[in-house]
Amino acid sequence: MTSALESLIRCLATLLPGELRPSELPQLLTPRRHSPLLDQRRATMIVNRVRLFAFLFAVLTPLWAVIDIMIFDFSLWAGLALFRVLASGAFVCLLLFYRPSGNLFEAYRAITLLFAIPTLFYVASHTLLGSHQLTEFSAAAATGYAFLPFVLMAGLSIFPLTLKENLTLASLLLLAQGLAGYLGWSTLNWPSFAGGFWLLILIAGVTALASMSQLAFMIALLRQAIHDPLTGMLSRGSGEEILDLHWGGAQRNDSYLSLAFIDLDHFKAINDNFGHDAGDRILCAFATHLQNNLRDADSLLRWGGEEFLLIMPNTDMAQADQALQRLMQHGLGNRPDGSPLTASIGLAERRHDQAPSCHELLELADRRMYLAKQGGRNRIYGHNSLATQQA
Repeated sequence: MTSALESLIRCLATLLPGELRPSELPQLLTPRRHSPLLDQRRATMIVNRVRLFAFLFAVLTPLWAVIDIMIFDFSLWAGLALFRVLASGAFVCLLLFYRPSGNLFEAYRAITLLFAIPTLFYVASHTLLGSHQLTEFSAAAATGYAFLPFVLMAGLSIFPLTLKENLTLASLLLLAQGLAGYLGWSTLNWPSFAGGFWLLILIAGVTALASMSQLAFMIALLRQAIHDPLTGMLSRGSGEEILDLHWGGAQRNDSYLSLAFIDLDHFKAINDNFGHDAGDRILCAFATHLQNNLRDADSLLRWGGEEFLLIMPNTDMAQADQALQRLMQHGLGNRPDGSPLTASIGLAERRHDQAPSCHELLELADRRMYLAKQGGRNRIYGHNSLATQQA
């Protein structure tokens, strides 16, 4: 299983050579490793495109009834018109009641509803058409309904989806096509049905590549927009947005959220004595070392100069303090002269400090960082409101 996954990742690397880094390719397969910020941007785009699709379907679906009345007898037309009105009403509800919130699960619900409505219409209309005797002309016109699954499958390509998400939705459309064939079993033209089903699978494959290509561009552009060009860490420009996301989740779940404000000690002396290039190398080495020792859920931001902000969701004050103590015990790197690199850290936690907002929690961590400096540097200030000297 692992070798198959690695082969798939290598294949994606050859298809998208200039868009993603090798470490980012697994993000095209499943959303599990996506950052909260990517989830938010992707959820917003998905819902906006769902609403655009819903608007088009809400307008075009009932208009086709004008063509139906010229082709089918009244009883069949009335049944199809009823299905169209119901489908159009559902699209209008989707358009009116869904707004982008940045929540990925709401985006999943929106796109599922978007494709469920025409799929149900397709199955219902296919069953109704199969129960009526059609003339040669009306039978030819009825084949137009058979194109709806192909339109829906192709429509998936406008959404930035992972392979797993795309295959899930495509499988539902293929299942609906199979169900429609089962309901028309007695009159089914098997060669035609098999050819159409194979074409639908082919379109699903092309659509999956198109969706992943969109996602790849989004990942690459987001990386460039939110990362610090020197260290590669998240930038301050994206910091408040990321912090707001974590704060909102912590409030909804009443969970812990710890912030650590980190300032490298006597960093100006490095620039003054060894030059800014040496200072840049120290910053990069420190950021990489710290990032390599963090959990996947943690977010490290370069706040400015030699200041960094560490966001630790689902981490209480004691756990955050222990994690930072371990980092400092293992060392933060070396200065150009070989002496140990140290840092002053201010620590704050949402529930422990009863912070009313994420901005006040951030300010509290910032103030405690200055208290750590005033207390002699090379220490953490926060746990139990006491400065802990790093041995």
